[in-house]
Amino acid sequence: MSSEQVIDRLKDNGCRITKQRRLIVDVIMGNDHSSCKDIYYQVMAKDKTVGMATVYRMIRVLEDIGVVNRIDMIEINNE
Repeated sequence: MSSEQVIDRLKDNGCRITKQRRLIVDVIMGNDHSSCKDIYYQVMAKDKTVGMATVYRMIRVLEDIGVVNRIDMIEINNE
């Protein structure tokens, strides 16, 4: 799926497309298997005005509309 297809899907779901949201989508769609923090740091490198909460909210929206799957990592303690 391309960034533009994701943007169209967001619009179809009533989401306003801001410059910050477009940037977050571009970063997410340009990377496979990035953590939320990695995405935040990549977005922050391009626009320091984007906060961590904005990135997390956008990831949640993308997850809700089925664009991304968030997988939480669990470390197993073998003690």
